[in-house]
Amino acid sequence: MSTLTVSFSDLSKNSKRVAETVEHTQRVHITRRDGEDLYLTTERHDRQREETADVTARLFAALIGNDQGVQAVLVALPTVFPWTRHLSADEVRQFVVDLVDTTRDAVELDVHANLHRVIAEWRATARILADPEPTAQLTGPLPGDDHGEVLAP
Repeated sequence: MSTLTVSFSDLSKNSKRVAETVEHTQRVHITRRDGEDLYLTTERHDRQREETADVTARLFAALIGNDQGVQAVLVALPTVFPWTRHLSADEVRQFVVDLVDTTRDAVELDVHANLHRVIAEWRATARILADPEPTAQLTGPLPGDDHGEVLAP
C-alpha cells in the first residue's frame, strides 16, 4: 500500500486539503526537517489497525495453547523468521513465548517498541550463533584464573 507523503510545511499551509486526503487514503506520511517524521491518520483507520493487532495477538496466543498449534507455529516460524534455524529448539520455544507476550503487550498496553526489541534481540542472537567464530569466543572458557562468582543482575 502506497502512502502519500507531504512536508510539514505543506500540511501547515494546506491543512484542509491534507485532511481531505487523509479521509480518502486513511494515512499520510508527514516529513519534517527538524524532527522525526509523522503519520496523520483517521481515527477509524487507527481503530482498525488496533483490532487487527488484537486479533493477531489472540490468534497467536490460542495457537500456542495446544500441541498441534505449537507445532504449526514452529513449522511456520522459519518462513517468517528464517534466522530461527540458527537457534536451538529451547531458544525457538523461548522466542515464541517472548513474541506472544510482547504481541499481547502491544495490544493491551499500546507498547510496540518491546515487540521490535524482542525480534531484534533474537535476530542478533541468531546472527552470533550463525557465525562459528564469535560463538566459540562467547561460549568458551575465559582464559586465565577463575574470575569469581557472577552475580545475577
